[in-house]
Amino acid sequence: MLDKILQWDREAFVYLNSLGIEQYDFFWSTVTKFPPWIPLFALFLSLYFIKFPKRNALLMITTLLVMVFFVMTLTDLTKHVVARIRPNNNEEINTLIRILRSPTGFSFFSGHASSSFSITTFVVLCLRKHFKWVYLFYLWPILFSLSRIYVGVHFPIDILTGALVGIVSAWLFYNLYQLLILPYLKSSHHV
Repeated sequence: MLDKILQWDREAFVYLNSLGIEQYDFFWSTVTKFPPWIPLFALFLSLYFIKFPKRNALLMITTLLVMVFFVMTLTDLTKHVVARIRPNNNEEINTLIRILRSPTGFSFFSGHASSSFSITTFVVLCLRKHFKWVYLFYLWPILFSLSRIYVGVHFPIDILTGALVGIVSAWLFYNLYQLLILPYLKSSHHV
């Protein structure tokens, strides 16, 4: 069963990667990096301070940062335990695919997917009652994650698993915030 899933994963990756068009290489090579997204992170932070008292906003951002540390640590540990070779380093398929980046680390699961989906989901959970359009932020993790297939460094299962880990982690940390921090903030207002 696992062999069939991995075979499907390789075939899906080769197919999706082959859809790449040279004219879009610059776009996908840019989208796959963190720095171009810094204005989006600045928007996330400013929305917290616009919609919440300063103390609440700072504690939400602190929770977000702890979550990102947790997600990145979990991602790195999993990569070393599973030790799946990236497509760009896989000799069975690397001559069949387009490779725009050549990282040497392991593939499963995608840190781009886990980090971007966790950040976006946490932001959406916090701000959904204040801004109906907040779900548009999911364009970032979708583009960011898909870019990893385009540039030749992650299989679809790496992306899907990373996204799931990110979403579940965000839900967990949001609920911990609601359970442990929010009551403290409410009680400190009455003191």
